Amino acid sequence: MKKVLAIAAIVLAAVSCSSNRENILKVYNWSDYIDESVLPEFEEWYKAQTGEEIQVVYQTFDVNETMLSKIEKGHEDYDVICPSDYILERMINTGLVQPLDFESIPDSVNYIALNKSPYMKKMFRDINPKVDANDYSVPYMWGTTGIIYNTAEVTAEEAGTWDVIRNPKFAGRILIKDAPRDVYGPVLIYLKQKELQEGTVTLQDLMYDSSDESIAAVEAYLKQVKDGVLGWEADFGKEQMTKGRGVISLNWSGDAVWAIEEAAEVGVKLDYIVPEEGSTVWFDSWVIPKYAKNVKAATWFIDFMCRPDIAIRNMEETGYVSANGSLEVLESQIDEEYEPIDLSYFFGEEASAVCVNPVLYPDQSVIDRCALEHDWGQDTDKLLAMWSRVKGDNASTMTYIIIIVAIIALGAGYYMSKKNKHGRKKHGKK
Repeated sequence: MKKVLAIAAIVLAAVSCSSNRENILKVYNWSDYIDESVLPEFEEWYKAQTGEEIQVVYQTFDVNETMLSKIEKGHEDYDVICPSDYILERMINTGLVQPLDFESIPDSVNYIALNKSPYMKKMFRDINPKVDANDYSVPYMWGTTGIIYNTAEVTAEEAGTWDVIRNPKFAGRILIKDAPRDVYGPVLIYLKQKELQEGTVTLQDLMYDSSDESIAAVEAYLKQVKDGVLGWEADFGKEQMTKGRGVISLNWSGDAVWAIEEAAEVGVKLDYIVPEEGSTVWFDSWVIPKYAKNVKAATWFIDFMCRPDIAIRNMEETGYVSANGSLEVLESQIDEEYEPIDLSYFFGEEASAVCVNPVLYPDQSVIDRCALEHDWGQDTDKLLAMWSRVKGDNASTMTYIIIIVAIIALGAGYYMSKKNKHGRKKHGKK
């Protein structure tokens, strides 16, 4: 019923958009990527702060390119959207986002200025050396790419290298994200270890490397991996890990959190590791697209999402990690079960030794061997073509069985899944 009412509200609001657009805020976000109860709270808060009525029209997408196409080709008038890192880079480079102006928001409620993580500030400056992405976007969630593994079947040492996906010991029980960009980066990092150790290239250099030579090398490696892959998956991999069908999964940290928690309930112990060779970090961010009609409300909405209590609620609902650098967010994650780690890079000097789940917040030593992915522009087509060749059209029988079982389970467990949505966002990166 909640879903039906939400859809009805969207339809009604859409009909009224043309006549009173100044009272409508159109938000376009990833599926299952917010605590939807914060939306009516924003409406109340906005009126209390500005004296103006606002109604949020909230819609979702599952693939970055779907969202981008609506803005770039359809000129949709969404007021706030949430692109991933490389899409943000592309949108800034092509003039599809507006610079942010928070001067109209009083200092007392300017949560962006108060709570932005120093790590996020630096990472956004690295997106484009000529344009500071901090002027165009505010980070929302972030994480790493790594390996989820079954501790009863796989040792931490075995999982601590990207080459574990080629290990014949685990053939037929390996799951890999159907996300070419997030697979290409780690594999290239593994293949370029000699150059990295010699200092002839850096991790960041590799994130820009779309050369034919490197693409061919990654393709050759993945074709060696292919026979041992149980499935190239968009979202069912973590569930296969919880059921013990898979023992290795190349995945995102947010999915790892969900999988570890779910597996523990059925007696399966999973863990997550960022391989020693290095890896990638990713983020999603709030921006105001070029064709937005309600820039004022959009600005206030982005600010509201950075309020610590709202950030915490969104983390708890989605299973992903907020990019908010406030000490309130840090305190909400303290758990003496874990060993102290260094999060000063993210929260400041006060967080040099804090007990936090390292899957959620990597230690400084892990971050030091991670790099930010970048947009390839027209060369993206070469990546997609390579990915298509690797996967081919000859999916194994086991892959089809897994897909069928996942569909059946999805239908049977629909209502349970609504209660356990942690880590279910489908990035759809390309």
